[in-house]
Amino acid sequence: MSPSDPHSGHSHPSSPCCGVSTNIEDYLLSRRQFLSRVGMGFGALSLASLLDPGHLLGASAGNAADLPPVGPLLPKSPHFAGKAKSVIHIFAQGAPSHVDTWDPKPALTRMDGKSIGSDGGVAMASPFAFKRYGKSGIEVSDLFTKTAAHVDDMAVIRSMYTDIPAHDVATVFMNTGSVRITKPSLGSWVVYGLGTENQNLPGFISLRGNRIPTGGATTYGSAFLPGVYQGTSVNTTATNVQQMIQNIRNAYVTKAEQRRQLDFVHQLNELHAQNLARDAALESRLETYEIAFRMQTEATDVFDINKEPADVRAAYGSTQQGKQLLIARRLVERGVRFVQVWHDGWDHHQDLEDRISEKAGEIDQPLAALMADLKLRGLLDSTLVVWGGEFGRKPTRDRNGGENPGRDHNAKAFSVWMAGGGVKGGTVHGATDEFGAAAVKDKVHVHDLHATILQCLGFDHKKLTYRYNGRDFRLTDVAGNVIQPILA
Repeated sequence: MSPSDPHSGHSHPSSPCCGVSTNIEDYLLSRRQFLSRVGMGFGALSLASLLDPGHLLGASAGNAADLPPVGPLLPKSPHFAGKAKSVIHIFAQGAPSHVDTWDPKPALTRMDGKSIGSDGGVAMASPFAFKRYGKSGIEVSDLFTKTAAHVDDMAVIRSMYTDIPAHDVATVFMNTGSVRITKPSLGSWVVYGLGTENQNLPGFISLRGNRIPTGGATTYGSAFLPGVYQGTSVNTTATNVQQMIQNIRNAYVTKAEQRRQLDFVHQLNELHAQNLARDAALESRLETYEIAFRMQTEATDVFDINKEPADVRAAYGSTQQGKQLLIARRLVERGVRFVQVWHDGWDHHQDLEDRISEKAGEIDQPLAALMADLKLRGLLDSTLVVWGGEFGRKPTRDRNGGENPGRDHNAKAFSVWMAGGGVKGGTVHGATDEFGAAAVKDKVHVHDLHATILQCLGFDHKKLTYRYNGRDFRLTDVAGNVIQPILA
Protein backbone atom coordinates (compact mmCIF):
# COMPACT_ATOMS: atom_id res chain seq x y z
CA MET A 1 0.00 0.00 0.00
CA SER A 2 1.13 3.57 -0.58
CA PRO A 3 2.02 5.84 2.33
CA SER A 4 -1.09 7.97 1.61
CA ASP A 5 -3.46 5.04 2.08
CA PRO A 6 -5.29 5.60 5.41
CA HIS A 7 -5.82 1.85 5.74
CA SER A 8 -2.15 0.87 5.28
CA GLY A 9 -1.51 0.60 9.03
CA HIS A 10 2.18 1.67 8.62
CA SER A 11 3.78 4.47 10.58
CA HIS A 12 6.47 6.64 9.05
CA PRO A 13 9.15 7.94 11.41
CA SER A 14 10.97 11.18 10.78
CA SER A 15 13.41 11.11 7.90
CA PRO A 16 17.05 11.19 9.04
CA CYS A 17 18.16 12.89 5.85
CA CYS A 18 16.10 16.00 6.30
CA GLY A 19 15.24 15.98 10.01
CA VAL A 20 11.57 16.71 9.33
CA SER A 21 9.04 15.04 11.58
CA THR A 22 5.88 13.80 9.89
CA ASN A 23 2.46 13.08 11.35
CA ILE A 24 0.02 10.39 10.35
CA GLU A 25 -2.44 13.13 9.34
CA ASP A 26 -0.05 14.13 6.55
CA TYR A 27 -0.76 10.84 4.85
CA LEU A 28 -4.57 10.94 5.21
CA LEU A 29 -5.26 12.81 2.00
CA SER A 30 -7.80 11.92 -0.63
CA ARG A 31 -6.89 12.43 -4.30
CA ARG A 32 -9.23 15.38 -4.46
CA GLN A 33 -7.54 17.00 -1.45
CA PHE A 34 -4.09 16.39 -2.89
CA LEU A 35 -4.99 17.98 -6.24
CA SER A 36 -6.70 20.85 -4.48
CA ARG A 37 -3.69 21.62 -2.31
CA VAL A 38 -1.15 21.30 -5.08
CA GLY A 39 -3.03 22.61 -8.12
CA MET A 40 -5.14 25.29 -6.51
CA GLY A 41 -3.03 26.36 -3.58
CA PHE A 42 -2.40 29.91 -4.82
CA GLY A 43 -6.07 30.36 -5.65
CA ALA A 44 -7.01 29.23 -2.17
CA LEU A 45 -4.61 31.74 -0.66
CA SER A 46 -6.08 34.59 -2.70
CA LEU A 47 -9.60 33.66 -1.57
CA ALA A 48 -8.69 33.31 2.09
CA SER A 49 -9.47 36.91 2.93
CA LEU A 50 -12.98 36.54 1.50
CA LEU A 51 -13.98 33.50 3.54
CA ASP A 52 -15.61 33.27 6.94
CA PRO A 53 -12.62 32.75 9.29
CA GLY A 54 -14.63 30.21 11.24
CA HIS A 55 -14.62 27.97 8.19
CA LEU A 56 -10.95 28.32 7.29
CA LEU A 57 -8.83 25.22 7.67
CA GLY A 58 -6.18 27.20 9.51
CA ALA A 59 -8.45 29.09 11.90
CA SER A 60 -7.13 28.90 15.42
CA ALA A 61 -9.18 27.50 18.24
CA GLY A 62 -9.14 30.86 19.93
CA ASN A 63 -10.56 32.67 16.91
CA ALA A 64 -13.25 30.08 16.41
CA ALA A 65 -14.32 30.42 20.03
CA ASP A 66 -14.89 34.13 19.53
CA LEU A 67 -17.30 33.53 16.65
CA PRO A 68 -21.08 33.21 17.11
CA PRO A 69 -22.34 29.63 17.22
CA VAL A 70 -23.19 28.05 13.90
CA GLY A 71 -25.63 25.27 13.12
CA PRO A 72 -28.03 24.35 10.34
CA LEU A 73 -31.13 24.87 12.50
CA LEU A 74 -30.21 28.15 14.18
CA PRO A 75 -32.54 31.05 13.27
CA LYS A 76 -31.61 32.82 10.04
CA SER A 77 -32.62 36.12 8.53
CA PRO A 78 -34.94 35.99 5.51
CA HIS A 79 -34.54 38.20 2.43
CA PHE A 80 -36.76 40.86 3.99
CA ALA A 81 -38.89 41.28 7.11
CA GLY A 82 -41.66 38.72 6.86
CA LYS A 83 -44.81 39.05 8.94
CA ALA A 84 -45.08 35.31 9.58
CA LYS A 85 -42.53 33.45 11.67
CA SER A 86 -44.12 30.00 11.57
CA VAL A 87 -46.60 27.98 9.51
CA ILE A 88 -49.40 25.56 10.38
CA HIS A 89 -50.38 23.73 7.20
CA ILE A 90 -53.59 21.74 7.56
CA PHE A 91 -53.60 19.41 4.59
CA ALA A 92 -57.05 18.00 3.76
CA GLN A 93 -55.83 15.03 1.75
CA GLY A 94 -58.31 13.42 -0.63
CA ALA A 95 -59.49 16.65 -2.28
CA PRO A 96 -62.44 18.38 -0.55
CA SER A 97 -65.27 19.52 -2.77
CA HIS A 98 -64.94 23.29 -3.11
CA VAL A 99 -68.55 23.76 -4.27
CA ASP A 100 -69.74 22.22 -0.99
CA THR A 101 -67.40 24.14 1.32
CA TRP A 102 -65.95 27.53 0.29
CA ASP A 103 -67.25 28.27 -3.24
CA PRO A 104 -71.06 28.74 -3.41
CA LYS A 105 -72.72 28.00 -6.76
CA PRO A 106 -76.43 28.91 -6.94
CA ALA A 107 -76.42 27.90 -10.63
CA LEU A 108 -75.90 24.30 -9.55
CA THR A 109 -79.10 24.44 -7.54
CA ARG A 110 -81.03 25.82 -10.52
CA MET A 111 -79.60 23.19 -12.87
CA ASP A 112 -79.72 20.25 -10.46
CA GLY A 113 -80.33 17.01 -12.35
CA LYS A 114 -79.81 18.59 -15.74
CA SER A 115 -76.98 18.10 -18.20
CA ILE A 116 -74.23 20.73 -18.06
CA GLY A 117 -70.88 21.04 -19.75
CA SER A 118 -69.44 19.47 -22.86
CA ASP A 119 -69.05 16.05 -21.23
CA GLY A 120 -72.78 15.70 -20.65
CA GLY A 121 -72.44 15.47 -16.89
CA VAL A 122 -75.49 15.87 -14.68
CA ALA A 123 -75.42 18.86 -12.34
CA MET A 124 -75.40 18.03 -8.65
CA ALA A 125 -76.60 20.79 -6.34
CA SER A 126 -74.78 21.12 -3.04
CA PRO A 127 -76.84 19.66 -0.20
CA PHE A 128 -75.46 22.38 2.07
CA ALA A 129 -76.59 25.98 2.40
CA PHE A 130 -74.15 28.87 2.24
CA LYS A 131 -74.45 31.86 4.57
CA ARG A 132 -72.59 35.13 4.95
CA TYR A 133 -70.32 35.61 7.95
CA GLY A 134 -68.38 38.42 9.58
CA LYS A 135 -68.06 42.03 8.55
CA SER A 136 -66.67 40.88 5.21
CA GLY A 137 -69.83 38.89 4.44
CA ILE A 138 -67.91 35.96 2.94
CA GLU A 139 -70.18 33.04 2.11
CA VAL A 140 -69.31 29.74 3.76
CA SER A 141 -71.05 26.36 3.74
CA ASP A 142 -72.96 25.04 6.72
CA LEU A 143 -70.20 22.42 6.95
CA PHE A 144 -67.94 25.06 8.52
CA THR A 145 -70.22 27.20 10.66
CA LYS A 146 -67.70 27.44 13.53
CA THR A 147 -64.64 28.11 11.40
CA ALA A 148 -66.69 30.63 9.40
CA ALA A 149 -66.83 32.87 12.47
CA HIS A 150 -63.20 33.74 11.68
CA VAL A 151 -63.57 34.68 8.00
CA ASP A 152 -62.55 38.26 8.74
CA ASP A 153 -59.07 36.90 9.46
CA MET A 154 -59.00 34.70 6.36
CA ALA A 155 -58.23 35.07 2.67
CA VAL A 156 -60.26 32.52 0.70
CA ILE A 157 -58.71 31.63 -2.64
CA ARG A 158 -61.47 30.27 -4.89
CA SER A 159 -59.45 30.00 -8.09
CA MET A 160 -56.85 27.35 -7.34
CA TYR A 161 -55.84 24.81 -9.98
CA THR A 162 -53.22 22.10 -10.30
CA ASP A 163 -51.64 19.97 -13.02
CA ILE A 164 -52.83 16.38 -12.60
CA PRO A 165 -56.05 15.13 -10.88
CA ALA A 166 -54.49 11.97 -9.42
CA HIS A 167 -54.21 11.77 -5.63
CA ASP A 168 -50.64 10.48 -5.35
CA VAL A 169 -49.19 12.93 -7.84
CA ALA A 170 -51.23 15.94 -6.76
CA THR A 171 -50.56 15.30 -3.06
CA VAL A 172 -46.80 15.24 -3.65
CA PHE A 173 -47.11 18.30 -5.89
CA MET A 174 -48.96 20.33 -3.25
CA ASN A 175 -46.35 19.40 -0.64
CA THR A 176 -43.18 19.65 -2.75
CA GLY A 177 -43.95 21.64 -5.90
CA SER A 178 -42.86 18.73 -8.10
CA VAL A 179 -44.71 16.08 -10.11
CA ARG A 180 -41.68 14.43 -11.70
CA ILE A 181 -38.60 14.14 -9.53
CA THR A 182 -38.32 13.94 -5.77
CA LYS A 183 -37.78 17.42 -4.37
CA PRO A 184 -37.73 18.93 -0.87
CA SER A 185 -41.07 19.49 0.81
CA LEU A 186 -42.47 22.93 1.57
CA GLY A 187 -41.64 22.57 5.26
CA SER A 188 -38.06 21.57 4.49
CA TRP A 189 -37.57 24.65 2.32
CA VAL A 190 -38.96 26.86 5.09
CA VAL A 191 -36.62 25.45 7.74
CA TYR A 192 -33.69 25.53 5.31
CA GLY A 193 -34.34 29.23 4.77
CA LEU A 194 -35.27 30.33 8.29
CA GLY A 195 -33.84 27.76 10.66
CA THR A 196 -35.95 27.37 13.78
CA GLU A 197 -36.31 29.16 17.09
CA ASN A 198 -36.21 26.10 19.35
CA GLN A 199 -33.06 24.00 19.17
CA ASN A 200 -34.56 21.31 21.40
CA LEU A 201 -37.25 20.34 18.90
CA PRO A 202 -37.19 19.64 15.15
CA GLY A 203 -37.86 22.68 13.00
CA PHE A 204 -40.45 20.79 10.94
CA ILE A 205 -42.97 18.38 12.47
CA SER A 206 -45.63 16.43 10.59
CA LEU A 207 -48.61 15.35 12.70
CA ARG A 208 -50.26 12.24 11.23
CA GLY A 209 -52.35 9.19 12.01
CA ASN A 210 -51.20 5.60 12.07
CA ARG A 211 -51.75 4.95 8.36
CA ILE A 212 -49.05 5.39 5.75
CA PRO A 213 -50.09 8.66 4.07
CA THR A 214 -50.59 9.16 0.36
CA GLY A 215 -47.25 10.26 -1.03
CA GLY A 216 -45.42 8.70 1.91
CA ALA A 217 -42.35 10.34 3.40
CA THR A 218 -41.89 12.42 0.25
CA THR A 219 -44.51 14.85 1.55
CA TYR A 220 -42.31 15.79 4.49
CA GLY A 221 -38.91 14.76 3.14
CA SER A 222 -35.88 16.93 2.46
CA ALA A 223 -34.80 15.18 -0.79
CA PHE A 224 -31.46 16.74 -1.80
CA LEU A 225 -31.46 19.28 1.03
CA PRO A 226 -29.43 18.15 4.05
CA GLY A 227 -31.35 15.57 6.05
CA VAL A 228 -31.58 17.82 9.11
CA TYR A 229 -34.33 19.78 7.30
CA GLN A 230 -36.58 16.76 6.87
CA GLY A 231 -39.85 16.72 8.79
CA THR A 232 -40.23 14.56 11.88
CA SER A 233 -43.34 12.40 11.54
CA VAL A 234 -45.39 12.04 14.71
CA ASN A 235 -48.24 9.54 15.08
CA THR A 236 -50.81 11.48 17.07
CA THR A 237 -53.13 8.48 17.44
CA ALA A 238 -50.72 7.11 20.07
CA THR A 239 -51.74 7.48 23.68
CA ASN A 240 -48.47 8.83 25.06
CA VAL A 241 -45.34 10.66 23.96
CA GLN A 242 -43.14 7.54 23.98
CA GLN A 243 -45.50 5.93 21.45
CA MET A 244 -45.90 9.12 19.40
CA ILE A 245 -42.13 9.43 18.99
CA GLN A 246 -40.68 5.99 19.33
CA ASN A 247 -37.28 5.59 20.99
CA ILE A 248 -37.42 9.12 22.39
CA ARG A 249 -35.87 7.77 25.58
CA ASN A 250 -33.07 5.25 25.98
CA ALA A 251 -34.11 2.57 28.47
CA TYR A 252 -30.58 1.26 28.92
CA VAL A 253 -28.23 4.25 29.01
CA THR A 254 -28.37 7.32 31.25
CA LYS A 255 -28.62 10.79 29.77
CA ALA A 256 -25.10 11.60 30.95
CA GLU A 257 -23.74 8.51 29.20
CA GLN A 258 -25.64 9.43 26.03
CA ARG A 259 -24.03 12.87 26.15
CA ARG A 260 -20.59 11.30 26.53
CA GLN A 261 -21.23 8.98 23.57
CA LEU A 262 -22.41 11.86 21.37
CA ASP A 263 -19.39 13.95 22.29
CA PHE A 264 -17.12 11.05 21.35
CA VAL A 265 -18.88 10.63 17.99
CA HIS A 266 -18.43 14.35 17.34
CA GLN A 267 -14.72 14.03 18.08
CA LEU A 268 -14.43 11.18 15.61
CA ASN A 269 -16.31 13.21 13.03
CA GLU A 270 -13.99 16.18 13.48
CA LEU A 271 -10.97 13.92 13.04
CA HIS A 272 -12.53 12.54 9.87
CA ALA A 273 -13.29 16.04 8.62
CA GLN A 274 -9.76 17.32 9.27
CA ASN A 275 -7.98 14.35 7.73
CA LEU A 276 -10.32 13.52 4.84
CA ALA A 277 -13.37 15.68 4.16
CA ARG A 278 -16.67 16.73 5.66
CA ASP A 279 -19.56 14.52 4.68
CA ALA A 280 -22.92 16.31 4.40
CA ALA A 281 -24.94 13.16 5.06
CA LEU A 282 -22.87 12.36 8.14
CA GLU A 283 -23.15 15.90 9.44
CA SER A 284 -26.96 15.76 9.04
CA ARG A 285 -27.13 12.44 10.83
CA LEU A 286 -25.14 13.79 13.77
CA GLU A 287 -27.37 16.86 13.96
CA THR A 288 -30.38 14.56 14.01
CA TYR A 289 -28.87 12.63 16.92
CA GLU A 290 -28.36 15.90 18.76
CA ILE A 291 -31.99 16.95 18.23
CA ALA A 292 -33.22 13.56 19.40
CA PHE A 293 -31.06 13.88 22.52
CA ARG A 294 -32.37 17.35 23.33
CA MET A 295 -35.96 16.29 22.65
CA GLN A 296 -35.98 13.85 25.56
CA THR A 297 -37.06 16.58 27.94
CA GLU A 298 -38.93 19.10 25.80
CA ALA A 299 -40.90 16.67 23.62
CA THR A 300 -42.31 14.98 26.70
CA ASP A 301 -43.81 18.32 27.63
CA VAL A 302 -44.96 19.75 24.31
CA PHE A 303 -46.88 16.68 23.11
CA ASP A 304 -48.69 16.18 26.41
CA ILE A 305 -51.96 18.05 25.89
CA ASN A 306 -53.13 17.01 29.36
CA LYS A 307 -51.00 19.89 30.61
CA GLU A 308 -53.50 22.25 28.99
CA PRO A 309 -56.42 23.53 31.10
CA ALA A 310 -59.64 21.53 30.76
CA ASP A 311 -61.49 24.42 29.10
CA VAL A 312 -58.82 24.70 26.39
CA ARG A 313 -58.95 20.97 25.65
CA ALA A 314 -62.75 21.15 25.53
CA ALA A 315 -62.60 24.03 23.04
CA TYR A 316 -60.55 21.94 20.60
CA GLY A 317 -62.87 18.96 21.04
CA SER A 318 -62.34 15.25 21.36
CA THR A 319 -61.52 14.35 17.74
CA GLN A 320 -58.09 13.32 16.53
CA GLN A 321 -57.89 16.60 14.62
CA GLY A 322 -58.61 18.53 17.82
CA LYS A 323 -55.63 16.83 19.43
CA GLN A 324 -53.46 17.57 16.40
CA LEU A 325 -54.34 21.26 16.23
CA LEU A 326 -53.84 21.74 19.96
CA ILE A 327 -50.40 20.15 19.63
CA ALA A 328 -49.74 22.36 16.60
CA ARG A 329 -50.46 25.47 18.65
CA ARG A 330 -48.18 24.23 21.44
CA LEU A 331 -45.41 23.60 18.90
CA VAL A 332 -45.47 27.03 17.24
CA GLU A 333 -45.75 28.60 20.69
CA ARG A 334 -42.43 26.95 21.49
CA GLY A 335 -40.70 28.13 18.34
CA VAL A 336 -41.18 25.21 15.91
CA ARG A 337 -41.05 26.72 12.44
CA PHE A 338 -43.34 24.51 10.35
CA VAL A 339 -46.12 22.19 11.51
CA GLN A 340 -48.02 20.03 9.05
CA VAL A 341 -51.36 18.63 10.20
CA TRP A 342 -52.47 15.70 8.06
CA HIS A 343 -56.27 15.25 7.79
CA ASP A 344 -57.08 12.57 5.23
CA GLY A 345 -60.33 10.97 4.08
CA TRP A 346 -61.74 13.70 1.80
CA ASP A 347 -62.05 11.46 -1.30
CA HIS A 348 -65.84 11.37 -1.77
CA HIS A 349 -66.95 9.64 -4.97
CA GLN A 350 -70.03 8.28 -3.20
CA ASP A 351 -72.40 9.31 -0.44
CA LEU A 352 -71.06 12.86 -0.47
CA GLU A 353 -73.60 14.38 1.90
CA ASP A 354 -72.93 12.03 4.81
CA ARG A 355 -69.21 11.49 4.29
CA ILE A 356 -68.18 15.11 3.83
CA SER A 357 -70.33 16.06 6.82
CA GLU A 358 -68.36 13.57 8.90
CA LYS A 359 -64.97 14.89 7.76
CA ALA A 360 -65.91 18.54 8.23
CA GLY A 361 -67.33 17.66 11.65
CA GLU A 362 -63.92 16.34 12.69
CA ILE A 363 -62.13 19.58 11.91
CA ASP A 364 -64.64 22.48 12.12
CA GLN A 365 -64.57 22.96 15.90
CA PRO A 366 -60.80 22.40 16.22
CA LEU A 367 -60.10 24.90 13.42
CA ALA A 368 -62.27 27.53 15.09
CA ALA A 369 -60.55 26.83 18.41
CA LEU A 370 -57.12 27.13 16.81
CA MET A 371 -57.92 30.50 15.27
CA ALA A 372 -59.35 31.84 18.53
CA ASP A 373 -56.48 30.41 20.59
CA LEU A 374 -53.77 31.85 18.34
CA LYS A 375 -55.42 35.26 18.43
CA LEU A 376 -55.88 35.17 22.22
CA ARG A 377 -52.20 34.39 22.72
CA GLY A 378 -51.00 37.00 20.25
CA LEU A 379 -49.68 34.32 17.89
CA LEU A 380 -51.97 34.76 14.89
CA ASP A 381 -50.07 37.77 13.55
CA SER A 382 -46.87 35.73 13.41
CA THR A 383 -48.36 32.35 12.43
CA LEU A 384 -49.52 31.61 8.90
CA VAL A 385 -52.40 29.11 8.87
CA VAL A 386 -53.14 27.34 5.56
CA TRP A 387 -56.02 24.91 4.88
CA GLY A 388 -56.69 23.00 1.65
CA GLY A 389 -56.35 19.77 -0.30
CA GLU A 390 -54.57 18.68 -3.48
CA PHE A 391 -57.34 19.45 -6.01
CA GLY A 392 -61.11 19.96 -6.20
CA ARG A 393 -64.26 18.16 -7.31
CA LYS A 394 -66.51 18.33 -10.33
CA PRO A 395 -69.91 20.04 -10.09
CA THR A 396 -71.55 16.97 -11.63
CA ARG A 397 -72.53 13.60 -10.16
CA ASP A 398 -69.91 10.90 -10.22
CA ARG A 399 -71.24 8.24 -12.60
CA ASN A 400 -70.04 5.56 -10.20
CA GLY A 401 -71.92 7.01 -7.26
CA GLY A 402 -75.17 5.12 -7.71
CA GLU A 403 -78.13 6.34 -5.70
CA ASN A 404 -75.88 8.19 -3.23
CA PRO A 405 -73.56 10.07 -5.58
CA GLY A 406 -70.42 11.98 -4.86
CA ARG A 407 -68.11 14.02 -7.08
CA ASP A 408 -65.18 13.02 -9.27
CA HIS A 409 -61.68 14.56 -9.36
CA ASN A 410 -61.16 18.05 -10.75
CA ALA A 411 -57.73 19.61 -11.28
CA LYS A 412 -59.17 22.78 -12.81
CA ALA A 413 -60.71 24.27 -9.68
CA PHE A 414 -60.48 24.11 -5.90
CA SER A 415 -60.33 26.35 -2.84
CA VAL A 416 -57.65 27.07 -0.24
CA TRP A 417 -57.75 29.57 2.58
CA MET A 418 -54.96 31.32 4.44
CA ALA A 419 -55.02 33.32 7.65
CA GLY A 420 -52.67 35.03 10.05
CA GLY A 421 -49.18 36.38 9.44
CA GLY A 422 -49.02 38.53 6.31
CA VAL A 423 -52.57 37.79 5.09
CA LYS A 424 -55.28 40.37 4.44
CA GLY A 425 -58.29 39.03 6.32
CA GLY A 426 -61.85 39.14 5.00
CA THR A 427 -60.66 38.65 1.43
CA VAL A 428 -61.95 36.50 -1.41
CA HIS A 429 -59.55 36.05 -4.30
CA GLY A 430 -60.40 34.72 -7.75
CA ALA A 431 -63.45 32.88 -9.01
CA THR A 432 -64.56 29.77 -10.83
CA ASP A 433 -67.19 29.64 -13.57
CA GLU A 434 -70.89 29.62 -12.70
CA PHE A 435 -70.84 25.90 -11.91
CA GLY A 436 -67.41 25.70 -10.27
CA ALA A 437 -65.96 23.51 -13.01
CA ALA A 438 -62.85 25.62 -13.67
CA ALA A 439 -61.02 28.65 -12.31
CA VAL A 440 -61.64 31.58 -14.65
CA LYS A 441 -60.70 34.76 -12.76
CA ASP A 442 -57.32 35.49 -11.14
CA LYS A 443 -56.27 31.86 -11.43
CA VAL A 444 -53.83 30.60 -8.78
CA HIS A 445 -51.49 27.71 -9.50
CA VAL A 446 -49.83 25.60 -6.80
CA HIS A 447 -46.53 27.36 -7.53
CA ASP A 448 -48.27 30.70 -6.91
CA LEU A 449 -49.54 29.48 -3.54
CA HIS A 450 -46.04 28.35 -2.54
CA ALA A 451 -44.53 31.65 -3.67
CA THR A 452 -47.07 33.50 -1.51
CA ILE A 453 -46.36 31.38 1.56
CA LEU A 454 -42.65 32.12 1.21
CA GLN A 455 -43.44 35.81 0.72
CA CYS A 456 -45.30 35.91 4.04
CA LEU A 457 -42.18 34.45 5.68
CA GLY A 458 -39.89 37.05 4.14
CA PHE A 459 -38.54 35.22 1.09
CA ASP A 460 -38.34 36.01 -2.57
CA HIS A 461 -39.24 32.57 -3.89
CA LYS A 462 -36.93 33.07 -6.88
CA LYS A 463 -33.92 33.59 -4.64
CA LEU A 464 -34.43 30.84 -2.06
CA THR A 465 -32.34 28.24 -3.88
CA TYR A 466 -30.11 25.25 -3.28
CA ARG A 467 -27.44 24.06 -5.70
CA TYR A 468 -27.72 20.38 -6.46
CA ASN A 469 -26.30 18.34 -9.32
CA GLY A 470 -24.96 21.47 -11.00
CA ARG A 471 -28.21 23.43 -10.92
CA ASP A 472 -29.90 25.90 -8.57
CA PHE A 473 -33.24 24.45 -7.46
CA ARG A 474 -36.11 26.23 -5.77
CA LEU A 475 -39.53 25.29 -4.39
CA THR A 476 -41.41 26.97 -7.24
CA ASP A 477 -39.30 25.43 -10.01
CA VAL A 478 -39.21 28.09 -12.79
CA ALA A 479 -42.70 29.47 -12.20
CA GLY A 480 -44.83 31.08 -9.50
CA ASN A 481 -46.24 34.54 -8.87
CA VAL A 482 -47.03 36.00 -5.45
CA ILE A 483 -50.77 36.57 -4.88
CA GLN A 484 -50.35 40.21 -3.97
CA PRO A 485 -54.07 41.10 -3.42
CA ILE A 486 -54.35 38.79 -0.39
CA LEU A 487 -51.29 40.19 1.39
CA ALA A 488 -51.66 42.70 4.21
